[in-house]
Amino acid sequence: MLLLGALALCGAAAVAQTAQGSIGGIYTCVDAQGRRLTSDRPILSCIDREQRELNRGGGTRRVIPPTLSATEREARAAQEREAELAQQRARDAIYRDQALITRYPDKAAHDAGRHQALAQTQAVAAVAEQRRAELAAERKALDDEMEFYRKDPSKAPAKLRRGIEHNAQAAAEQQRAIAAQQAERDRINARFDEEARRLQPLWQGKPPTQAKR
Repeated sequence: MLLLGALALCGAAAVAQTAQGSIGGIYTCVDAQGRRLTSDRPILSCIDREQRELNRGGGTRRVIPPTLSATEREARAAQEREAELAQQRARDAIYRDQALITRYPDKAAHDAGRHQALAQTQAVAAVAEQRRAELAAERKALDDEMEFYRKDPSKAPAKLRRGIEHNAQAAAEQQRAIAAQQAERDRINARFDEEARRLQPLWQGKPPTQAKR
């Protein structure tokens, strides 16, 4: 009986010890002064550095990373957002290049696209140039008529003065239209030049992901 009682007590003690070990671990870290600290709960003075939670046997149960401040958390979140945006931009660039190579499978197709885009602006500019030439002819006739009043332009008929004014305004308008079409041609050429730069490696058979390297 005494032997059975002793065995029962030993068993109970072992169960209690096992239960205690499963409740919590030991926290350890090296603080800013280089001291090894140990506690039965997370160590406040090591909140800015890595801590290890050990089990009762001394093995590492888990590693607790440093706790970030509000400013650090905001900075990390901003970095993660920027990284995500960069990845999205890279994916978008690949999609754009895939669409571009589908539209212009070779240089000849791209050159034809450029020519077609420029032809539209040239047609508009040609109309404006023709109108400007007509206005120039009208202005010459008005100036010839105005010669009669060269000594005293104030004596020129109101209709003549209005004609010269309207002619000047119309000529200026056509000049602006021509300049706008030239700017549009410059924009188109710049766009096609950039597309050609992106398409060159794709025409050589490289996939969009490699063409970006």
